[in-house]
Amino acid sequence: MPDPIVAAEGLHKSFGGTHALRGLDLSVPRGTVCGVLGPNGAGKTTAVRILATLSDPDAGHARIAGYDVVREAGKVREQIGLAGQYAAVDEKLTGRGNLRMFGRLYHLPRRQAHRRADELLERFGLMDAADRPVLGYSGGMRRRLDLIASLILRPQVLFLDEPTTGLDPRSRSEIWDSVRELVADGTTVLLTTQYLDEADHLADDIAVIDHGQVIATGTPDELKATIGDRLDVTLEDPAELPAAMTVLNTLAGTDPTPTGADGLSVVLPVGGLRLADIVRELDHAGVAAADVRLRRPTLDEVFLRLTDRKEPVR
Repeated sequence: MPDPIVAAEGLHKSFGGTHALRGLDLSVPRGTVCGVLGPNGAGKTTAVRILATLSDPDAGHARIAGYDVVREAGKVREQIGLAGQYAAVDEKLTGRGNLRMFGRLYHLPRRQAHRRADELLERFGLMDAADRPVLGYSGGMRRRLDLIASLILRPQVLFLDEPTTGLDPRSRSEIWDSVRELVADGTTVLLTTQYLDEADHLADDIAVIDHGQVIATGTPDELKATIGDRLDVTLEDPAELPAAMTVLNTLAGTDPTPTGADGLSVVLPVGGLRLADIVRELDHAGVAAADVRLRRPTLDEVFLRLTDRKEPVR
């Protein structure tokens, strides 16, 4: 198996008495999207800052494209791009002017910086707005411009820190399309996000961080499979809710969750139960079900189970 392009082992980082990272391990294959999930304060941002050479670990080590993030920080910076939650572009400049400025800041020759700016504007659908001041751009356009500014040097690894925060659905979809295009061209993306549907749509693999450690890894489907399918039952008579709860508790081995006045939902054991058996047991208990269906758990439900939170972090 090829060496991972992002590899971290035993990363520790403390700020005063706060332990942000407690032995974090991470491995990301080339040309994939790794979604990094975790509640606020879990250590996501600290991990990204270390990998992007913006902070040194107290212990442990990490490598990007084979280069040590501490001893070879300059080489690492030549391999990476970084786009944060908020567009870091100059509102007074045009889109083209911003990209040319970034090219010059990256020490590209003037002609090459101009050529690269036009190439990126065309590729990511901003050429029509290239000569308009960024002040008049929509939030999605600004975020897209910020994203492509991080691509001036064709990075092997791109760090995206909550890139769609605050965007409307159409703008989020445009950013997603841009990310998919980058990965198709071979870029590796490390994506931190609070939107679990975003990770579900984009990530090849997910690392869940809590209390400074990676507590689970896998594809979205693999993580969902760890907690079993979910059974949703809607009753014809809400008065039969207690009897239905008893049946489902017996079958699933855990208390179901009420969903409204006439519904219940419960996670089934891994390996599952046959729908016909569930319906038969409800019938035997005299419970009339208006609807019974099995579904895969959402990534939100996986996140809540893994981090033991009562509600998703947004």
